[in-house]
Amino acid sequence: MDVIQLKPERKAQLEDYAQRHGQDPATALDEALGAYLEWERQDFEDCVEGICRGHADMKAGRTRPAADFLSEMRQKHGISR
Repeated sequence: MDVIQLKPERKAQLEDYAQRHGQDPATALDEALGAYLEWERQDFEDCVEGICRGHADMKAGRTRPAADFLSEMRQKHGISR
């Protein structure tokens, strides 16, 4: 088993979290960290996918002038120049 040092305040937060979830701190940390890492992985993949779609759209000419977009957003959200 590897030992990871935690700051005292983080350890207190973990112990409080574990108690609220009816878990021992090691299980609570493992589950919380696993959930965060899965969220972060999916978020990264979603970002890369969005960038790739945008790049493909740009290369295919599916664009419009930024001024048109900004004007539409100002109108849609009631933002004055």
